[in-house]
Amino acid sequence: MTNFKVRPITYFVIAIAFLLSQYSFSQSTEKQLSKADKNFEALAYINARDIYLDVAKQGYSSADLFRKLADSFYFTGEPEASIEWYEKLISNFSDQVKPEYLFRYAQSLKSAERYADADAVMEKFNVITGNDKRAKSFINKRDYLDFIEKQSGKYDTYTLNINSEFSDYSPSFDHKGNIVFASSRSKSSKIHEWNRMPFLDLFSSKINKDNVSTGESKKLKGKINTKYHESSTSFTKDGNTVYFTRNNFTNNKLGKSRKGVVLLKLYKATLINEKWSDIEELPFNSDNYSISHPALNADDTKLYFASDMKGTRGKSDLFVVDILPGGKYGKPKNLGDNINTEGRETFPYISNNGRLYFASDGHVGLGGLDVFVAVPKENDRYEVFNVGKPINSSKDDFSFVIDEENSTGYFASNRKGGKGNDDIYSFRQTEELITSCKEYLSGIITDNETSDTIANAEVTLLDTDGNIIDKIKSDYDGSYSFEVECDKQYIIRVAIEGYNPNDIIFRSKNTYETQNNVPINFTKEKLLSTSSEPVNIGDDIVDPLQLNTIFFDLDTDEIRPDAIADLQKVITVMKQNPNLKIEVRSHTDSRSSYWYNKKLSVKRMRATVRYIIRKGGIHWRRIRGKAYGERRLKNKCANGVPCTEEEHQENRRSEFIVRQ
Repeated sequence: MTNFKVRPITYFVIAIAFLLSQYSFSQSTEKQLSKADKNFEALAYINARDIYLDVAKQGYSSADLFRKLADSFYFTGEPEASIEWYEKLISNFSDQVKPEYLFRYAQSLKSAERYADADAVMEKFNVITGNDKRAKSFINKRDYLDFIEKQSGKYDTYTLNINSEFSDYSPSFDHKGNIVFASSRSKSSKIHEWNRMPFLDLFSSKINKDNVSTGESKKLKGKINTKYHESSTSFTKDGNTVYFTRNNFTNNKLGKSRKGVVLLKLYKATLINEKWSDIEELPFNSDNYSISHPALNADDTKLYFASDMKGTRGKSDLFVVDILPGGKYGKPKNLGDNINTEGRETFPYISNNGRLYFASDGHVGLGGLDVFVAVPKENDRYEVFNVGKPINSSKDDFSFVIDEENSTGYFASNRKGGKGNDDIYSFRQTEELITSCKEYLSGIITDNETSDTIANAEVTLLDTDGNIIDKIKSDYDGSYSFEVECDKQYIIRVAIEGYNPNDIIFRSKNTYETQNNVPINFTKEKLLSTSSEPVNIGDDIVDPLQLNTIFFDLDTDEIRPDAIADLQKVITVMKQNPNLKIEVRSHTDSRSSYWYNKKLSVKRMRATVRYIIRKGGIHWRRIRGKAYGERRLKNKCANGVPCTEEEHQENRRSEFIVRQ
């Protein structure tokens, strides 16, 4: 066999050739990336993406490439396709990943209905950001899928035959009952670089009760449509004025931001001879930020919109501006942290009842944009609720409008099964939404010895001040039930002849529509009779009434919530036994000075007596008090003796002694 030897000169030639090829590859790649980056910065995401994908196939990798590849899918409404690239970014360049990419990754996972994976990413997002509202919302609503399931099924949805193979969205009602919407179906030579679709125009269609268009969808007449984008309309009640979104195109001149990007502005038009004319740009627009998606309130005095203007918390926030007489406007006002997050809040709609519907990816949802309803509360605050399925899905769901009088409306979505990129759906609301946190309290009342159920027991629900909220009788099977507010403390009082009175402290959770089961057992024996001498003079009624000791916290005379139920038992027994008289004896632990403790025990005694008199309506002559300070300790814990907090707690107490 012949042996071939490679001479040193051959090594040199091979090395040079390799370096030249690498240099050529590097130069070519840099040119491609430079071109892609320019497209990306100009928001021409699809053009940029084509180049990035080609570069990635050649084996090139970097944090910047994976970031922009993932974002180019994410920002064009294809979050499932972005998952691969966010995963490569995070696994290969974890030290270069900003928190926002974790959030987008979580949202993309939701679009694929990988909720457990998405929640795990949000846990990391919360650890890194700390005070991000989106993270806090997730942490506070870990059971969000359970709530959305409870909220779901309250709408029937229908497909519409007005949809095209292009993008159709942003429906609204005009004064004639027509649906007005934005669509890219126009035969136009201008193609938008963002998604390679024709620019949007405004169309109108008549929809009958069977959700079928009764004729061809037609462009709005007049000068309202141009060769650039128009979308998102809101009509005044008389139908003579429309507010709408358009690219920055005024008086046939295209405006750009300092970065050379054409942004969005709000305009209004007037209906003259059935044509939209007198197009006016609103005065609070700017070339350097977008304002879009107008929504008028019921009396046309306020205009809501989305914007990324100064003061915006996230990608876009919701704002409101007053519409003043004479065609003037107030100063736009951010709707605040109850509504806006670090994400996207957009497509507002104000119902006649003052509810604010909007789309958001910052509040916790199913993925992409979800539709939420914000219910007005006191002090100009809102409480926000996801409207559930089938309005919401794992995709983008947005531009929700509703006629509350007829419980019907429209929304748009890019969910699977549609005809085009975005499609419009109609709906009918069949049930009221959950718009307050309420829970349900129920249980069975039984005899403690026999376990027999007790019917017709009087069950009273009270607040912690002793005010009656509701009163019912237990059913034939001993059952009772109440509707209660979330995260609130209550007293359940049960009374029936022949049994001891029974007061139970109950605190509701903070979980929507939760069922709380609280069984109640009775001891069949009256420990106190109605005679003139119900028990022996000098007895402490704590044991016969099965009371817990009325404890106080360190250095305070405030009645603790866990003592209220026991004080209510004392009140009940005193009402059942009108001749019963009580002496309240108050004590402290040994810490602090003798005279300080004496003074503190006086305060505690008075607080206990005052509660029984005021809350129970007991005559003041039937109850008196004594304050002992630290003189009657129940254990070894005198001054200087080392004791645990639990041992000191035994001494901070009130006693209830039967007197003449």
